Amino acid sequence: MAEARTERDVPLNRTNRISGGRIRKVGAALAIFATALLLVLFAASRPRDSSGHVRVNQIGYESGRPMRAYLMAMNPEGGAKFEVRNSQGKVVYSADIGGLLGTWGKYNVYALDFTLSAPDTYTVAVTGPAPGISPGFRVGTPAQLYSGALANALSFYQNQRDGADFIPSTLRPAASHLNDQKARVYNTPEFYPEGSRIKGDLTATGAVIDASGGWWDAGDYLKFVHTTSYTVALILVGVRDFPQQIGAGSSTSDFAKEAKFGLDWLQRMWDDKSRTLYYQVGIGSHVSGAEDDHSIWRLSDVDDTYGGTDPRYRYIRNRPVLIAAPSGSKISPNLAGRLAGDFALCFRIYRTSDPAYAKQCLLSAQHIFDLADTAPVGRLLTAAPYDFYGESEWRDDMEFGATELHLAMRLGSLPGALPHSDPQFYLQAAANFALAYMHLADQAKDTLILSDISGLAHYELFRALALAGSPNGLAISQADLLDDMKKKLDAAAAHAARDPFGYGVPWGVGDTPSHGAGLAVMASEYDYLTKSSAYGAYARGWTGNILGANGWGTSFIVGDGSTFPHCIHHQVANLAGSKDGKPPVLAGALVEGPVENAEGGAPKGLAKCPPDGEDLFSRFDGNGAKYRDNAKYYSSAEPAIDLTAPSILLFSWQIAGAPAETP
Repeated sequence: MAEARTERDVPLNRTNRISGGRIRKVGAALAIFATALLLVLFAASRPRDSSGHVRVNQIGYESGRPMRAYLMAMNPEGGAKFEVRNSQGKVVYSADIGGLLGTWGKYNVYALDFTLSAPDTYTVAVTGPAPGISPGFRVGTPAQLYSGALANALSFYQNQRDGADFIPSTLRPAASHLNDQKARVYNTPEFYPEGSRIKGDLTATGAVIDASGGWWDAGDYLKFVHTTSYTVALILVGVRDFPQQIGAGSSTSDFAKEAKFGLDWLQRMWDDKSRTLYYQVGIGSHVSGAEDDHSIWRLSDVDDTYGGTDPRYRYIRNRPVLIAAPSGSKISPNLAGRLAGDFALCFRIYRTSDPAYAKQCLLSAQHIFDLADTAPVGRLLTAAPYDFYGESEWRDDMEFGATELHLAMRLGSLPGALPHSDPQFYLQAAANFALAYMHLADQAKDTLILSDISGLAHYELFRALALAGSPNGLAISQADLLDDMKKKLDAAAAHAARDPFGYGVPWGVGDTPSHGAGLAVMASEYDYLTKSSAYGAYARGWTGNILGANGWGTSFIVGDGSTFPHCIHHQVANLAGSKDGKPPVLAGALVEGPVENAEGGAPKGLAKCPPDGEDLFSRFDGNGAKYRDNAKYYSSAEPAIDLTAPSILLFSWQIAGAPAETP
């Protein structure tokens, strides 16, 4: 299920301004008819697209493995041939094009299959009725192909840093939101039924906390425990399992410090002494008499003094912190599960380098887990308003939290005064929540994504059961976990068989690239757990789809590949970055991508991008999906920390092939 990122902008006014008497209405109708007729005649006179469009994984292909590119052509291509040329222009492979894979919009899609071994940069050229040539792509080892993408992903999170501990870059010359160090706390506001406007004003509780730091959520400057806890979970698992790729062993992509940065903010949002959770910094919805984060397009470092003393900008200068509930209250189980898992992982990762910090993490993890509301009524807590991030399932989060607590408790050197000292308590709880997820929950059973982390939770629990000797008497077994993962992967494989590009999810579902990255991670996890290669080809194919082997011929990650998003819906990238893909860009940012309905608007201050308004991709829309590389289209061109997070594990799995250590 796609995450709803509503009202990032104020939509353009589409009010019909034709008015007056009968004569003016008839005249307007005739003018509209004449214009429509001209458009029809113009479209009929335009030549059909006679070119072939060759789509490839623009980062490249692993040496010696089967490789697939795609030809898109409007006319039948029977008898056409293709050849692969190396960097010197020499033809190293040639063959007839493969069979028709299906249609995409107005185009027929054909397979171009080949295998290469020699490291080099290549192109694929098609001859025939619709000739075309691909962008250049590399052939090499997985490390040669994907290490740069990991470095880009790290750069993305560093550029998303809020507060004093920012990392200077060409996009980020100054700190932002230092006023968050003394932020006032407010109750969750009440919204009008449509969910986009707050009733009245915010109500302060009288408390003041340090809510500084953390990552901006997306192209705006809001900060959510909901998305940050998910992002931190994936990064910490990666740092633990892939130390050479994204941990202390990496010279270019050490995410350990970035994980700590995220954890520090989560610890500020949880007051362990009073057992109080704060879940959001800033508001992105209309409030009476005040501007909000989404109504003004600006650079982050101006916010602390924005508008002087003008009360309209009070929530820009001094951003509100929202409290989940009074101290000691039950916690929405989706947040409780992920936070408990994050803090348990924190204990493992930092117990040697910073033991005091690690022990506090474990205490927080157990306290939060015990406060989880496992009989929730109404909506889960995600964001204010809820429509920003709708989520209906929580048992997967609790499975994850219990599993990580069990694994942490096995390590020893535990802090005193823990509510639970027996690791078996959490293993049993994890199994119970896994069973509830698989058999009792009414949910969509999604891929690894913000609203469903069961893929990661099952993977972790399987390994925990193995370490515990696969004990009897638990609610589920390792076979049950594998079966649930396999059902999802088989469903994705069945969809891939119907898709001309072999993608595992519908292209218009929303957050499509992130869904695909999560699927590829699950495929790698399953193959590792089963000591098989059942889904390896799918994982590589879905990775390629995200990186250019798709109907639009673009990578959906900034800086990865030769064609990537230039005009993302992100304030810093839009105002301080380039508009043509040349540095500086927000490298590593994974955008929302294709969607059924490309929605957008033009907020005050947005720098028009593309500058000439040229739309390069709409002619390739097809099969219920639209993509726009245009800064005003938040539904298609906005990046986010949760969207990007699966790509970190995706690239690590592709490089390493297996985790370096047991949990």
